[in-house]
Amino acid sequence: MRVGVLVQPQAPGAVEFAQRAEGIGVATVWSPETWGYDALTGLAWIAARTTTLEVGTFAVQLGSRSPALLASSALSLQAMSGGRFRLGVGVSGPGVMEGWHGVRFARPVQTTRETIEIVRMVSRGEKLEHPGEIYPLPLPDSRGKAITPAVQPAHVPIYVACLGPANLALTGELADGWLGNTFVPEQAEIFLDPIRQGAARTGRTLADLDLVAPVALEIATDEADARERGRRHADGYAFTIGAMGTGSTNFYNDAFTRLGFGPQVAEVARLWKEKRRDEAAAAVPLELGTMTNLVGTREQTAERVTQYQKVGITTLLAKTSGPWNEQLVALQVLLEITRQL
Repeated sequence: MRVGVLVQPQAPGAVEFAQRAEGIGVATVWSPETWGYDALTGLAWIAARTTTLEVGTFAVQLGSRSPALLASSALSLQAMSGGRFRLGVGVSGPGVMEGWHGVRFARPVQTTRETIEIVRMVSRGEKLEHPGEIYPLPLPDSRGKAITPAVQPAHVPIYVACLGPANLALTGELADGWLGNTFVPEQAEIFLDPIRQGAARTGRTLADLDLVAPVALEIATDEADARERGRRHADGYAFTIGAMGTGSTNFYNDAFTRLGFGPQVAEVARLWKEKRRDEAAAAVPLELGTMTNLVGTREQTAERVTQYQKVGITTLLAKTSGPWNEQLVALQVLLEITRQL
């Protein structure tokens, strides 16, 4: 089991933190992309200042760039990093795509499929002819022509950040890895079964994918401290449940419902909509804060990590906070636990 860490490269001291993380054995650094800094530029700077650390996007929003441009950017980073780049992609949601990018949010699964197909074609150096439904290339009835990419062919590992069953199956079928928010090892099959079924379509198994579980990482001093930290992370899910969606579309809420928290999620969403934010936070089940993260004593953390390993998770993506030195201490504890496994 490998350890990665989520970093905002533009934060003061982030590059030095990445260098120190590399030195203690962290395998990958991932950069987010929401509605602020892009996920690619900062990774180029980190890659230039490190030697073995893999760098990945978590996750580039599909539709914000053409698939061909995304492939060009990925290949640029792959060439300049000496093969250390990992392309994490995700469809985001209608609130961001239509409000921030001005791009209609429609057919997310097909958009993911065609983007992967085009990125792979460009990565192989093939002439770009793609008879897609979302991205037909060249455009029909246009002056466009099929173009052979002016790049050195190289494999770019593609990871998909997704929660819905159809996109999970597509991940198993086509991707190199999965970025699995809200993953609960005790109910792993809710997410892993669709991936397994998709992998079988192309003669693969789960072992052919890097299964990445993002987890907030906080090492508590005792069990009371662990409960307090878990409660804080549960409270944070109120925003995810109440604001990370549009109308009836909230992929996180759908995932929480499949995990068995449907009534509680509906209540949190109702309170949030009524602007009763403190009540919404208090209504989030504590289990959502503790079961989807690593927030406990060293012994509790080791126990949880064992559960992730048993169900096949291959990379734990730590989301750390606080001063850089404290983050490194927490990462060192996690690394020691994974090495003992």
